[in-house]
This record gives sequence, structure tokens and C-alpha cells, in this order.
Amino acid sequence: MRILGIESSCDETAASVVEDGKMVLSSVVASQMTTHGKYGGVVPELASREHLRAIVPVVREALGQAGTRLGDLAAIAATVGPGLVGSLLVGLTYAKSLSFARGLPLIAVNHIEGHIHAVILEARRAETPVEFPALALVVSGGHTHLFEVLEGFHYRLLGKTRDDAAGEAFDKVAKLLGFGYPGGPVVDRLAPYGDGSAVRFTFAKMKGNALDFSFSGLKTAVLRWVEARDMESEIETRRALRRERSVPMTEEWLAVTPRPTLDLLASFQRAVIKELLTRAAASAESMDARSMIISGGVACNSGLRGAARSAGLGYPVHFPSPGLSTDNAAMIAAAAFPKLARGEVASLDIAAQANLSLA
Repeated sequence: MRILGIESSCDETAASVVEDGKMVLSSVVASQMTTHGKYGGVVPELASREHLRAIVPVVREALGQAGTRLGDLAAIAATVGPGLVGSLLVGLTYAKSLSFARGLPLIAVNHIEGHIHAVILEARRAETPVEFPALALVVSGGHTHLFEVLEGFHYRLLGKTRDDAAGEAFDKVAKLLGFGYPGGPVVDRLAPYGDGSAVRFTFAKMKGNALDFSFSGLKTAVLRWVEARDMESEIETRRALRRERSVPMTEEWLAVTPRPTLDLLASFQRAVIKELLTRAAASAESMDARSMIISGGVACNSGLRGAARSAGLGYPVHFPSPGLSTDNAAMIAAAAFPKLARGEVASLDIAAQANLSLA
């Protein structure tokens, strides 16, 4: 059984064919990084236009790589939300057209659930299935959520960010310091060269739900640190490097980044990781979890992966491979299999939902 997945929730147009919920036959992603990098973040209108240009060739390439025709498919799956509504509409509308033209079931998938299924797909393929109940930490540029995941893929929201997502905080701090967008990978590459205990950061105690996150205070603390020092020349040097080389090498970044700034990056990353894992561990304990899932774009962060695996939590921690951590369509197709088995087929009048919740 094969399902074609289509993902267009933000700034990447993706299509994938997955077989039997565990074999990724193709995974094609058209990135818009070059388009948005000059603006320091995603511009929604530009993202929609780029999706319109890419959607047809991306889907054709995914089908071609998988050696699959539309008539071989059991269903078409597409992201229905959350995300940028204009971007969502492109992928969802194209999926509707294929569904209608070929008489195939349309499966509407929540983007956040897709990130969870990226882990489940690879764990099933590796014959190390995720044990339930599982604690899922979905952490990316747009999301930082904690979910209880029960057998049969039922979800309960345990905590979420009240302001910036963790990945958004990474990007904003990197932009402030002149590293450009996207900033998370740069911070991760440079953090090992600094002292993570050099700059002390504190987090406010959360009123209400103690499992919620807040990263705006951390971002402001970095801003105050920068304002207290004469860093304009240093920051402009990095901006100039970025203009000269759209993707500078680590050695080039190190040449224009003094030790105090490296210490700041290391301390910032360490603080974010500590906050994520502290809340995740507390959530897992509260629900007696048998395993933990960490997924989303920030799951690529090497510091987070190392800290989680050395934390001695007493249960397995599952990460997706880097290619399935960031936005992709294989996770959308994977999430569609149990929905199709339950008969959860969407009608062709289903609307894109920018603020769709999972639980």
C-alpha cells in the first residue's frame, strides 16, 4: 500500500511516497531558504508564490523516484494545518485536485502529528518500535509542544510555549548577532567552541501550567547582553560575510566571532536545551512514559541529541534522522496510514486551518 504525502505548511514544498507506513520510497523537498534568507525570516506572500512554482515538479519527481503512478496509490495525504494559510492552500488544493481526478481518498494530516510520525516511521523500519505511552516533544521554529501519545495515536497536550518557539528563539538570536537566517544550525555549529557556563541565564517560573515554556525572556537577556557591549562592528563584519558567502563555513564564522560571543552562543544553547529537557522529563514522569519522542527541526541540534541521550532518563529517547526532522512529506504520508485504516477520509471541501491544534 502506497500513499503520496504533500507538505507545504511554511517555506518548503515537499512530496513523498511511503509504502506500508515504514518504507520511504521517495522524499523530495524544494527549499526556499535563498528566497527568504535576505529578509531574515519567512515572508508569507513569497512563500505562497514559491509553492505555486514548485508543487507540480516536486510531486512529479517524488512519483518518479518511487517508480509509482497515481493509479498505484491508495490515497493522497496533505497537510491541512497548522501553518501559513497561503502556503497550506497550495499543497492542500493540489492534493484535492489529484484526489478528485483519480478518485483517490484524501487524508488530511496535522503538521505536528506528522513530526511525531516521522519518528514512529523510522522506529518501525528499524524494528525498534516506540513504546506507549510516549512523551512527544515537538520542537521547531513554529512549535514547542509536549504531548502524551497513547496507543492508537490519541494525544493529550501537556505543555506548550506561551510566546516564541525554541527554534524561533535560535533564529532571532542568530539574526541579532549577525549570523543571518536560518540561525539555528549556525548556533549549533559554533556552540562547541564556547563555554556553556560563561553566561548565566535564568527562566521565569511559570504560573498556571508548570510544563509550559517561555523563551522570550531568554531572547531579551541576549539582547541586553549585546546592548551592554560595543558589538556593532563585530556584528556588521558577520553580516558582510553573509552577504559575500550565503552559507559560510564554520572556520569562516570562527574567524569573525570573538571568544565572548562564542561563550554567549554556547550558554544560550545550553539554556534552551536544559529548559526543553527539564520540562520534557517532568512531563514524562507525570504520565509514566515508557519512551520519549523528540522531533521537529530543532531535533537536528547536536547538543540536544547528545544531552538527551546522556541524561539517563531510564527509557529510550527516539529522534528522527536529520532529513525527517525538518519539514518533509514522508512524515505526512506516514501519519496518513492509521487514518486511512480508521476510515478518516476528508471531504474535498475541507479548509486549510492555520491554527489547527492536535489536542
